[in-house]
Amino acid sequence: MDVVAIARDLVLERHPDARAAFLGGSVLTERRTAMSDLDVVVLLWGEPAPYRESFRSGGLPVEMFVHTEGTWGAFVGREVGAGRSPLLFMCADGELLFDVDGVGARIAARAGELADAGPPGVAGDVIGDLRYAITDLLDDLAGSRDQDERLFIGTELVRRTGELALISERSWRGGGKWLARRLEGAEPGLAGRLRWGLLEVLGGRDELLVGVVDEVLGAVGGRLWEGYRRGGTP
Repeated sequence: MDVVAIARDLVLERHPDARAAFLGGSVLTERRTAMSDLDVVVLLWGEPAPYRESFRSGGLPVEMFVHTEGTWGAFVGREVGAGRSPLLFMCADGELLFDVDGVGARIAARAGELADAGPPGVAGDVIGDLRYAITDLLDDLAGSRDQDERLFIGTELVRRTGELALISERSWRGGGKWLARRLEGAEPGLAGRLRWGLLEVLGGRDELLVGVVDEVLGAVGGRLWEGYRRGGTP
């Protein structure tokens, strides 16, 4: 199946006046599965952009992200500020389907520059908040014997510890499968150790997961609970 040709035809069918389009995501890689969708970015001159839509075409799931050059930059800017930008990587790593007037080449180049530069650093409060939350979860895990509670405590520990590891390495972040993939690139082996630790927790043994979590915490100052304080807005 030529997914590039399918995606190109789909864009031209829906937006014949499009300036450029990209195909990104897992569908272009060896990680492609039967559930992989076509992640398509379309660049228009104006309306109806910006919008996104999920639909099926010829039995294939499609996620279409329609932008102008200006809205693409605005959306990517917000996502980059948050340390994770699916839209950025669709264009940085994706396939340029066509480029009528050069906007596709400009966006591809800009996306590559931003991706290579990495995410901005985070404020110390963000790391402090994660240290506190993870410490609190470790205490909850130590005190709980309820298997349902331990499932969710352990799962949340794995997720937050993965996020903290990526932040401490100033690496791009992600959710779901992309959290695992980003960890694979930034901290090889860590995702697997967290997985085994979680399986041990479900079997009633905490030592492995706690050890991995403390290792990640140690790189940013260790556990934090006593003395943690945050102000708020009245």
